[in-house]
Amino acid sequence: MLEILFQDDDIVAVNKPANLAVHRSKFVGPDDAFLIDMLREQIDGRVHLAHRLDRATSGVLLIARSPEVAAALGEQFMGRTVRKRYIAVARGWPEPAEGTIDYPLPGSRDTGPRREASTNYRQLATTEVEIALGRYERQRYSLLLAEPKTGRFRQIRKHFAHIHHPLIGDSQHGRGDHNRLFKQYFSSHRLLLHALRLDITHPVSGQPLAIEAGLDDTWHRILERFQWGEALTSALHDDC
Repeated sequence: MLEILFQDDDIVAVNKPANLAVHRSKFVGPDDAFLIDMLREQIDGRVHLAHRLDRATSGVLLIARSPEVAAALGEQFMGRTVRKRYIAVARGWPEPAEGTIDYPLPGSRDTGPRREASTNYRQLATTEVEIALGRYERQRYSLLLAEPKTGRFRQIRKHFAHIHHPLIGDSQHGRGDHNRLFKQYFSSHRLLLHALRLDITHPVSGQPLAIEAGLDDTWHRILERFQWGEALTSALHDDC
């Protein structure tokens, strides 16, 4: 069963698990499960995707109950009036600790035309672990809050890889050695990227709506291991 975060006659928001494809595409196999099919079986009525998350990413996903509501939500995303907040774990400590990554990105095909892409980020906490890897005796990692201002394909993952701080668990744009370290020492077998909160205007009532998605066991284990829980809670409290 999918976790329902919000539901009314117009909108459903679910907490998408990591490694669950949202819908059928060329990136998934014919026998894979799809979130949109699971949701149709779970709730009555029609469902229409309002936006998308990568298969590997978890967190808030919006679904409309009609084509008209889907179009209205799409206008908000296109108009960049939706505030999207993600948390991620990256290799290293970005410098500066807070900033904006402006780097044009292609679509799902790397050879396609590049379009403007911008991501604001803030380092919330850091850690240094005494595990040798390559020529370094210690490894540095950081907990980041990311706010993409545009919605390009795999934008957050590509942007942090571009500044040489790839996300942990990213098999396409990350570092395999650090991904394996997290699997071996911290039992983390997923991409550490989570859509934590969406702030939208309800397309029918016109009221502001904030939707948050809780974290899975892997995230809780990482936050506890690195003592990052308080930093995350404080950041979100100050930011809201």
